[in-house]
Amino acid sequence: MAKSESEKLAEISTRFIDLANSMKDDGFDTKEVSAGLMASSTIYVTYVLAGNAGFLNEKGVDEVVNTYRQQLLRFQDSKREQLE
Repeated sequence: MAKSESEKLAEISTRFIDLANSMKDDGFDTKEVSAGLMASSTIYVTYVLAGNAGFLNEKGVDEVVNTYRQQLLRFQDSKREQLE
């Protein structure tokens, strides 16, 4: 049976978290790991949307920022529900 989009996202997210935890276990500070993941994500999203030779204009940057914001808000809502 094919995985749903939600299942795929959960699997990918888990793999990144596992990698981040591995880096933490190797002695990197969690804030450094978080900053590295964020930097990598900005590089990758630019590549996905604009290609290797391109860059995001202001509207593109705003769209990415909004997407990150929506994802963060969804996660915070989920955490809040778990804790209540």
